[in-house]
Amino acid sequence: PRRAEANARGRLFGVGLANCIESAAGPKADFARITVQDDGTVLIAPGVMSVGQGHQTGLSRMASEHLQVPLDRITYVNGDTDALSHGRGSGGSSGLTVAGSALWRALEALVQDGRGLAAQAFGCTEAEVTFRDGGFHREGGNETVTLGKLAAEQGGRWSVEQSFTPDTAVYPNGTHLCEVEIDPETGEVAITRYSAVEDVGKVLNPVMVEGQLHGGIAHGLSQGLGEAMAFDGAGQMLTGSLMDYRVVRASDMPPILLGTKEVPTCRNPLGVKGVGEAGTVGAVAAFASAVSDALAQAGVSDFDLPATPNRVWAALQA
Repeated sequence: PRRAEANARGRLFGVGLANCIESAAGPKADFARITVQDDGTVLIAPGVMSVGQGHQTGLSRMASEHLQVPLDRITYVNGDTDALSHGRGSGGSSGLTVAGSALWRALEALVQDGRGLAAQAFGCTEAEVTFRDGGFHREGGNETVTLGKLAAEQGGRWSVEQSFTPDTAVYPNGTHLCEVEIDPETGEVAITRYSAVEDVGKVLNPVMVEGQLHGGIAHGLSQGLGEAMAFDGAGQMLTGSLMDYRVVRASDMPPILLGTKEVPTCRNPLGVKGVGEAGTVGAVAAFASAVSDALAQAGVSDFDLPATPNRVWAALQA
């Protein structure tokens, strides 16, 4: 029905479907250090660099929940070699998959280390010590020691560092569906609907996953609509500024319907597969298929992205 309705308005309607899979977070180590200070604040320093993905939000929340301390008592540091001298960096959808797993290991090690320190202070075995409510407690007694108190007994700073190296990559995958309408008189492509379902493993923060998918899909659609480098015959770049380089605006984006299908992986302790590039991987292919489907109605059998109005119009005229 939508194809017939678009045709009645003189538009070419197309739909594209892409089943996509990618390799992410391959076998390269990342690191994390946790430092508890005597005032009870917790400094976390992961090896990953945050460049807009929101690692500081997700990893700080992980530490807050694991250690059962308020989020405002967590200090996040990245890119400071005094806090952590080495790290994997940012790339390959490895932020949560590898750096997050290293942090999870460090959190587990901190609790285990603290259980031993508390047992010494209580004069009991580690088996009698439990961790809850941000402190260590002796079961069957009233002895309690906080994280800050243990840090004070270690000279004011108590640090634990751990690493994580995946055995192999993980494979985020999904299905993307894109619908477009093309104005044959101008070559303008309008994206009218977009839906996607992604398996990114265990979803620890649904809001951040949705944001990553929105950003990735926008990037893929931007590439499809016209984001490209151009050079003249002498090799001079013609798209060196945002005055010349096409980037989509909010008005170019359609409503996006998203869903996730959680299939946790056993390749890391968190069960996550990475989400950073998932949206882009599916978006380019789904958009390209939708444009090709629409142009096929006018006899165009071969078309390469980007689908700028001039290129689409020229293909229709030919």
